[in-house]
Amino acid sequence: MNIGFCMCGSFCTFSKVFAVLEELAKTHTVYPIFSQNTARTDSRFGTAEAHLHRAEEICGNPVWREISEVEPIGPKKLLDILIIAPCTGNTLAKLAHSIADTSVTMAAKSHLRNSRPVLIAVSTNDGLAGAAENIGRLLVKKNHYFVPFGQDDPINKPTSLVADFARIPDTIDAALLGIQLQPILLRS
Repeated sequence: MNIGFCMCGSFCTFSKVFAVLEELAKTHTVYPIFSQNTARTDSRFGTAEAHLHRAEEICGNPVWREISEVEPIGPKKLLDILIIAPCTGNTLAKLAHSIADTSVTMAAKSHLRNSRPVLIAVSTNDGLAGAAENIGRLLVKKNHYFVPFGQDDPINKPTSLVADFARIPDTIDAALLGIQLQPILLRS
């Protein structure tokens, strides 16, 4: 299977996301896609250069980070499935409103033209606040599937949501059958 694996800037989740990327790359062809901010932002969780190098080493393919690199995904039918993990609140908003001004949102738009599944593994501190509306919009959009998610720290971050990244493979299997993996909402 050909998988597009998009990473947005929820850097605190990268250790979990990279573990899933490694698992998928063992049996599939994976094309890493970084948002422009992810491709150039250093954080306390590592440098942009280290993240780029790690993704390319795992996948054996260069990271696509420009709109021009991902636009051919749809016309050339390059992917069977597109995963956005982690998907930030900013990217959720753009997807919900069909805004394609980043490499990740353009990859999704281009991929969706072929009626193929997009998996969303949310990670946002405002999932039960400002981003809630956008999650709702995407839940009803055709070919959009959510990796099960829940509150990651309900006491200290009561509006924060994060996907169970280990469930990405199961969500892929379900999405390829046109099914949303259940339950979507996980208990804390």
